[in-house]
Amino acid sequence: MYLEIVTPEAILFSSEIDSLSVPGVDGEFQMLNNHAPVVSNLKEGTIKVHVHSQSNLKLNDLHGKLIPDETDDKILTLFINSGTLELNDNKAIILAD
Repeated sequence: MYLEIVTPEAILFSSEIDSLSVPGVDGEFQMLNNHAPVVSNLKEGTIKVHVHSQSNLKLNDLHGKLIPDETDDKILTLFINSGTLELNDNKAIILAD
């Protein structure tokens, strides 16, 4: 699945991922490859991006808010105040605030 995380300031993340967990307004939920299409509002919480490996990622200044998880280096976390998620045809776009 391909993920883009976009804020008003910059594109924070743009890469292939294994799975994604987000804080939906009705609770946290996870998406894997070939998930059914989803549009959801997101509440304050942590986005968890599961990557196969960080070796192909370039965590530069625009990615400064993405933090590797302390317990698993294949998980990147990002705290958001709110946002919107759209997932369709294995491409997820998160508009985050």
